[in-house]
Amino acid sequence: MRDYKEEFEKRVAFIKSLLKKSGAKGIVFGNSGGKDCALVGILCKAACKNTVGVQMPCSTKRNYDVDAKDGREVADKFGIETRVVDLTPVKEAELKALEAATETTPAAVANIAPRLRMTTLYAIAGAEGRLVAGTGNASEIYVGYFTKWGDGACDFNPISDLTVTEVYEFLRYLDAPKRVIEKAPSAALFEGQTDENEMGVTYAELDSYIAGGEIPPDKKEKIDRLHRISEHKRVPIARYAE
Repeated sequence: MRDYKEEFEKRVAFIKSLLKKSGAKGIVFGNSGGKDCALVGILCKAACKNTVGVQMPCSTKRNYDVDAKDGREVADKFGIETRVVDLTPVKEAELKALEAATETTPAAVANIAPRLRMTTLYAIAGAEGRLVAGTGNASEIYVGYFTKWGDGACDFNPISDLTVTEVYEFLRYLDAPKRVIEKAPSAALFEGQTDENEMGVTYAELDSYIAGGEIPPDKKEKIDRLHRISEHKRVPIARYAE
């Protein structure tokens, strides 16, 4: 297990250094009520008093209910300013506008919310001189379980090297609210969605595989496939060069 006291100090120092170099006045991040944004919010607040978490509900009931409450609980406990931007009408307007251009698919529709959220965060960041903090963990990055130019976009990410197992360990060390640690992880992009069901593997299996452990062959095959088809999300944009 990592030394989370040391990890906390090093990551806070990392964030402080970035802020100083950038000349930014503060930090903004998406507070979805989940494990990753909880950890990012805690770290950012420790590094910068001027840290704002933005709750951006979009369409699904969980966004307005459980996740909103959990995000608020974390923010209240660690003194993080919270703002709310309701993106449901924005998504509905986008879908209406798209009717004239294409017939959308479920996957295309699901990816609209994360991209609207990142647009919102960068608008706030640009208006107030803030850096946008990313919230993706190493497990999800490995299999591409994030939206390109959505939650995968950011100015910096203080937890991108941590697996989900380590994120939970870190949150326990920080005494984060139990509900955030114990509930089933979900991007809540559609009703009833959970991360593990959508990926087809558990985070325990994924983290074990990343760490070099043995997992069932069918799970290994699925993880390898997810990693392979999502490679485009982890590499720089292809650019023409002579």
